[in-house]
Amino acid sequence: MTAVENTTRTEAGATPDAPALSPHADAAGRHLWMHFARMHGRDGAAPIPVITRGDGVHLWDDRGRRILDGLAGLFVVQAGHGRRELAEVAAKQASELAFFPVWGYTTPPAAELAERLAHLAPGDLNRVFFTSGGGEAVESAWKVAKQYFKLRGRPLKHKVISRATAYHGTTHGAMAVTGLPAMKKDFEPLAPGGFRVPNTNLYRHPEFDGDAEALGRWAADRIEEAIAFEGADTVAAVVLEPVQNSGGCLTAPPSYFARVREICDRHDVLLVADEVITGFGRHGVPFASAKFGFTPDIITCAKGMTSGYGPLGAMIASEKVIEPFLAPGVTFPHGYTWGGHPVSAAVALANLDLMEREDLYGNVLSHADAFGATLDRLRDLPIVGDVRGDGYFWAIELVRDRDTRETFGPQERERLVRGFLPGALFEAGLYCRPDDRGDVVIQLAPPLIAGQREFDEMEQILRGVLAEADKIV
Repeated sequence: MTAVENTTRTEAGATPDAPALSPHADAAGRHLWMHFARMHGRDGAAPIPVITRGDGVHLWDDRGRRILDGLAGLFVVQAGHGRRELAEVAAKQASELAFFPVWGYTTPPAAELAERLAHLAPGDLNRVFFTSGGGEAVESAWKVAKQYFKLRGRPLKHKVISRATAYHGTTHGAMAVTGLPAMKKDFEPLAPGGFRVPNTNLYRHPEFDGDAEALGRWAADRIEEAIAFEGADTVAAVVLEPVQNSGGCLTAPPSYFARVREICDRHDVLLVADEVITGFGRHGVPFASAKFGFTPDIITCAKGMTSGYGPLGAMIASEKVIEPFLAPGVTFPHGYTWGGHPVSAAVALANLDLMEREDLYGNVLSHADAFGATLDRLRDLPIVGDVRGDGYFWAIELVRDRDTRETFGPQERERLVRGFLPGALFEAGLYCRPDDRGDVVIQLAPPLIAGQREFDEMEQILRGVLAEADKIV
């Protein structure tokens, strides 16, 4: 049977007028173990969506439908889909040298990219440790922090403080830093030493009456309180995102980060900025920590570094952090086979060139307010409680009752987040992210080439789908 015949025939058990299951959806339903996804029911009644190609800010599925990519893949595709020049760089590098590790060696792309990242990073963050992705970068940062203090004769300093609801990765170490209990319960016990402090969700702290500065002071003080409670001689690092992803694009005033920087310095604690999402233009600058007015000791990054045209992450450390590792006989016994992969490194260099040449940073800075204002129109819908974010990274918080800010119960969340919203938005032509790891939000983070036309399209699709969602709940 040909592929065409296979896509048009009626599958066993399907109704005659139901869409036929494509060969790729069928194969995925039988064999693909998907990430962060329920596997039950992935058959002809609920086939796995198959994305076949992308161009610019749009995707196409195997049914020929065009979908606006409102999430840049997964906060990744900064330069947009279908960039032939990046594919050509990958092919050229693979034909010259497809692989060699950076375990005591280097390749030209890895060396050049390390230098490039050091120049982009704030302050004296000059030392680049490559990983395969963001979670591995966070894992590496914690291990560096532990060994850093051991090398300095302070072996008890091993704990990490992070914020409630924050997501930092799925490895056992990164998951211990993550502030999402429901994500961790099936894998406990995790690496010991992760402790939580409040985040900066102003909408969920109405007692501050919209005063972000007051909330920032209060939240920063909770970090110092946690360090004192655990004992400064046991705390190695504080890990935070310049804009917190999980919970829905939680921002904080620059004074918050300045205060956290002072607290970490006073107690000899490393400050780690998790910039896996916020790095490489998502907020109109190479690294959002600089935009929000602080210089961390370590940056973790990934995603937008290659615009998704190759897997790559990095931990970027300051000269202070690297100093004890430069002593004779010292090794950091840690690494990844694919870290600094020459093809991905070459693509990253080309991607950074492209972003500068087309001024994608400037595009974000000049359009960010318009993006927020366009989404802000949705506040007239009763189901919309808050619209918040920065740059090209925004969230819409959905509520059961806007006056009381009452959120949804478990059954309503099930119907909305895992039932109605993902499919309805996709069918309407928008790929984005309904999420309830904190309160119920829809996250939007399009490619950095997007403009007002795409903002308007997102708003119109969201308006129609959210009006229907309001009826459901």
